[in-house]
Amino acid sequence: MSKILSTQMSGLFQRIIQTEEEAIEETARLLAQASVGQGKVYFACFGELEAIEIHALKGVEKFVNLAAWTPETVVTEVDRVCIFTESCHNEEALQLAKKLFDEFIPFAVISSEPQEPTNKLSELAYTYISMKIRGGLLPHPSNLGERIVIPHLIAGLFIYEAIKLNYDEIIFDDEL
Repeated sequence: MSKILSTQMSGLFQRIIQTEEEAIEETARLLAQASVGQGKVYFACFGELEAIEIHALKGVEKFVNLAAWTPETVVTEVDRVCIFTESCHNEEALQLAKKLFDEFIPFAVISSEPQEPTNKLSELAYTYISMKIRGGLLPHPSNLGERIVIPHLIAGLFIYEAIKLNYDEIIFDDEL
């Protein structure tokens, strides 16, 4: 099963890069706007994707100019927000997106679903990246038809690292 998992994860990463590379670059540019100005970058992460904010704030390679986000955080027009959510139907993520949209604060969204007219988060966001997750990657060993291993966190971290690579390139090129 390990080889099948490895193959499926590799395929997921390739699908993300093949279809979302431009959105990843646009998201890095959007977030860099806060860093080259007077603003802060915030990651609003929901559910298991909260681990991404912890990694970005406390990992070995921290995300430059990232501040911790809570629902009480006051975000201004010079700040930028990146919302990470497993589903575009997450009510907390939708409420935050509507608030940012109404206050004219550009923000990015990373979620499972594709960008389409029925995806309200993708309609509100300045940039939108799909994790390309439609369900489990592997068949359940004892239950025919059921699929397991739904890699929201792994896909989210992969996208985070891709954004960070582009972001760091922008930020550190501006310092030269």
